[in-house]
Amino acid sequence: MLRKIQVFFTVLLMSVCAPTFAANLSGVALVSITSDTAANAKSIAFDEARRQIISDSLRQYADVATLIDALKNAKNTDLAVLVSQSSISGEKTSDTMYAATISMTLDSNAVQNWLDVNGVKNWLPDDSVVDVFVVMVDMKNPLIDWIQLNQIARNMDLDLGTKYFVGNTVHLNLPKSKRGAFTIALRDAGWRYADNDGILKIWK
Repeated sequence: MLRKIQVFFTVLLMSVCAPTFAANLSGVALVSITSDTAANAKSIAFDEARRQIISDSLRQYADVATLIDALKNAKNTDLAVLVSQSSISGEKTSDTMYAATISMTLDSNAVQNWLDVNGVKNWLPDDSVVDVFVVMVDMKNPLIDWIQLNQIARNMDLDLGTKYFVGNTVHLNLPKSKRGAFTIALRDAGWRYADNDGILKIWK
């Protein structure tokens, strides 16, 4: 029987993305757990750290609402297989307390499979396709904006590579070699754009 649980998290995401837009799936959680024994506190600490790191690492690549629902219903054993490596530093223990800094890195293939199985919409890049970048399109007038984007793409002999729609937002995978020409064409057509950790966000 657990007598008391205290959790404090500070997740530090390593947000530097490579030019090929490799997914950043690493995080750090500072945990402090009190339970009936130090062993139980340590077990709870790892379970909670894992959930927090998975949540904060994946929310930049997935629909947050469905991700949160999937995590709520996930068993700890199901989430454990998503972690490829972990490390601990600064451990402190007593008879009933465990505190540490826990670092974890997720396995991209296992994560992609888990997201797909649980129906979580995502734009996690395929590690086997290195010459792509992700575009997030915010469309105020979906029909007009989509027609114009397709015209820009046709003029460039470019396949838009649509991943999926979420409301008025479209996620695209485009060849990295076309990024410069694509942003110039967007600018000339009156679009605005900004880079967000390797993801190109565009809007009118």
